[in-house]
Amino acid sequence: MLYHGVDKQKKYRVGAMLLDIHNPALVTHRTVAPILEPEYNYENEGIYKGICFPCGNVVIDGILFVYYGGADKYVGVATCPLDQLIEHIRKFPIKQKI
Repeated sequence: MLYHGVDKQKKYRVGAMLLDIHNPALVTHRTVAPILEPEYNYENEGIYKGICFPCGNVVIDGILFVYYGGADKYVGVATCPLDQLIEHIRKFPIKQKI
């Protein structure tokens, strides 16, 4: 699952997490650093500066396409191999309190 968050400098970034297959209310793994963050002019200059806001995604032939808003003015797409992203997320397990 992809999600967005905002930091103290009001930069919107994208993170990723894995949910428990039997209880999706439980997060099992979560990236500790953003997987997508404002870097380019079209993400930092616009209606609202410093925004990467994920709006939709699709997997085609094992490649994850993430469509996102940049600075609330532009639309971008970021890609990565889905299996590599999942492998990366699995490096960061969450210790659940039961």
